[in-house]
Amino acid sequence: MVATTPTNPHSLATASGLLLGTLAAAMAVGAGIGWALGGAGLGLLIGAVIGIPLAVLVVYRVYSRQS
Repeated sequence: MVATTPTNPHSLATASGLLLGTLAAAMAVGAGIGWALGGAGLGLLIGAVIGIPLAVLVVYRVYSRQS
């Protein structure tokens, strides 16, 4: 009996990293724009609200490209 290796190089850690990284980047951009406009907290919140569906979209795109 031969052990088979998974053909999928992606793991749950990859998905988690993509989710967290995209969300953090969106929050940082939102906070930066908010800070420039005088409301870093509100910008951070808007960045988080936009970042959640954006992070899901990024993970979907990465995992849908696999063959």
